[in-house]
Amino acid sequence: MSSESDQKLTASTNVIKTRDDFGPVLFEKVSCEEGEVEPCFAMVADSTCSWLRPNEKFGVSKLRERIEPWLTSLCQSEHLSLLVGSGLSNAVHRRATGKGLPGMAKANFGAFDPMIQAEARRSAKACGRSEGNIEDQLRSANELLRGFDVYGVSGDKTSISNAASLRASIQTVLESFAKSIYDGERGIASANEPEREAAFNYLVSFLMSFASRSGTRDRLHLFTTNYDRVIEAGADAAGMRLLDRFVGSVSPVFRSSRLDLDIHYNPPGIRGEPRYLEGVARFTKLHGSLDWVDFDRTIRRIGLPFGGSSPNLVSSAFAEVGTDPSQLMIYPNAAKDRETTFYPYTELFRDFAASLCRPNHTLVTFGYGFGDDHLNRVIEDMLTVPSTHLVVVSFDDPLRRILNTYEKLGRHAQVSLLIGDHVGEFGTLVESYLPKPAIDRATFRMAELLKARFGTRAPEANRPETPLVKNVERDPRKIELDLEGL
Repeated sequence: MSSESDQKLTASTNVIKTRDDFGPVLFEKVSCEEGEVEPCFAMVADSTCSWLRPNEKFGVSKLRERIEPWLTSLCQSEHLSLLVGSGLSNAVHRRATGKGLPGMAKANFGAFDPMIQAEARRSAKACGRSEGNIEDQLRSANELLRGFDVYGVSGDKTSISNAASLRASIQTVLESFAKSIYDGERGIASANEPEREAAFNYLVSFLMSFASRSGTRDRLHLFTTNYDRVIEAGADAAGMRLLDRFVGSVSPVFRSSRLDLDIHYNPPGIRGEPRYLEGVARFTKLHGSLDWVDFDRTIRRIGLPFGGSSPNLVSSAFAEVGTDPSQLMIYPNAAKDRETTFYPYTELFRDFAASLCRPNHTLVTFGYGFGDDHLNRVIEDMLTVPSTHLVVVSFDDPLRRILNTYEKLGRHAQVSLLIGDHVGEFGTLVESYLPKPAIDRATFRMAELLKARFGTRAPEANRPETPLVKNVERDPRKIELDLEGL
């Protein structure tokens, strides 16, 4: 996208790039004339594309023609992955409560806070973010703690004292952070029943639009950078089974050798290889989770209800398993055991790279702002495979990271964009633009039937090609019989 086009982007600008678009198409909502169905859109000044005339107004139906068939086609790629960021949790929370997710109060690390915050801002800027987030702050705090521990080995009393003080501050910050995540879950669970059910219906439709793959296709691999369990709750509501690296029923343990475990079935009367069972997806939480703890040198998932009534339930859950919030496995923690700090995350990132960098693969991102360099590098490597495709869906791009990444990647023919408060809005996307949330064999059969019945026949000499439907009277009863035969 040129710098000239960049200047046209505002909070109300939508960006679409699908199918054969040479570059991003910018459009905004405009007032409708009498008799026109809302909403109405028009391209921004000086923006052009092959499917719109200058100053032409268009609506949802025009956009649907460009988006839905294209997404449906991409979602039937041989391999499909979905990367979800905080935008999904925020969208579901807003649907249920009318408000955004509650934010965490500014982390404070006591006497060491100024140097930790300064380092967090420096590292964030190096990654293209304007301000350091909680991950940057915890990473800086852990690095400082490691330095104090190294000096403390020699018996330096000041370093030993500083390490103990900083470790306590990190535990307090982690406990507050865990409670803020849980407050978001509690907000969804305690919302009014009609709004909560509507939010989960949208979430179920969203997940099933990607997970509805036939038994002959490689199943969906779902990745998320979120710490909350909104996706897990949506999968439970949808009846989806999520396959991750955890094994066990009472106290699931993270394993490195269980990724290939899957669920198959043998179709009745069919010999040969079994097929995938429908309604199953692989699931990877790249940055850890609210219910993962480092306990006894293993990564375990504790029993933490979704949206419990007590705000202190998180602390109680840690106490029940004999540990504390400093062992919460969120990226990049735990603070007490440096040897296991990076153990689960290296395995999870390896899964991410192995899933993406394959031929005939499509990656769809939703609510992900491209602020994680370790993920962006894998996506960039993925696009070096010519048969791969990236679809970016986002409500906005306030820091311009998405469009800057689009330009940096350079492989524009392999990238589709849906950005803005219309095409990237959660409800509108589910209602109008996502593929049908079911394995849609009936639609394909109907299309084949209509093509066979009402298609065009070869033109005869000196006569223009004429649709058969104009020359043949159709008997409604015959149509019913034909449909029954399918």
